[in-house]
Amino acid sequence: MASRPPLRRRRRLPLVPLLVLLCLSPACAAGRVPVSVYYEALCPFCSAFVVNDLSRVFRDGISSIAELRLVPFGNGRVSADGTVTCQHGEDECQLNAIEACVIRIWPDAEQHFPFIQCVEHLALTRKWDAWQSCFHETGLAYQPAIDCYISGYGRQLVLQYAAETNALQPPHRFVPWVVVNGKPLGDDYMNFEAYICSAYDGNLPKACKGKHLAIAQETKASRGDKVCPASKTIS
Repeated sequence: MASRPPLRRRRRLPLVPLLVLLCLSPACAAGRVPVSVYYEALCPFCSAFVVNDLSRVFRDGISSIAELRLVPFGNGRVSADGTVTCQHGEDECQLNAIEACVIRIWPDAEQHFPFIQCVEHLALTRKWDAWQSCFHETGLAYQPAIDCYISGYGRQLVLQYAAETNALQPPHRFVPWVVVNGKPLGDDYMNFEAYICSAYDGNLPKACKGKHLAIAQETKASRGDKVCPASKTIS
């Protein structure tokens, strides 16, 4: 009987090139910069920051290199029995919980941010009672968020945000309180884009051009008078 020819071993493709092919985007090549924004729904300076400044990252491309987290609690207080008191009253507590529900149900900032921006725009114009219209404006489903709020789950989320906010080191002195890549920006929070661009290790979007220079102008860029202080009396 004729012997069979030896089986040829398949040549294995190198692993590294395959991984490279699977990782072509800049966000994959370099981890996105973590950005946390601690705020409360009815602080006018928080509302203005969200509507006029933070929203810019979704238009100029900086959102592609940032991992944005919104934390709606701010300068509230939690009593021993778990009761939450908000700096700007019960309406603020309600809106914080609604926003917390929306963030949890739609965790992608690209999805939940337009709703938050809509509510904060209404807050700026003192029409926050119309917050339900933001579901229609943004196309998000009304019922899941309302169920979250009515069930009390929104309150539980707010308590989690309260624990996170109160555990900040150094402690927050006011809101909006912005932390970029673990660094609290303090009075220079309006310069947040410059810190994001400086912390990112990959290819920068065009919007980052010249942003690193802004950090050197910290004094001029300071907005310490445009905050809601944590020491302010709770209403």
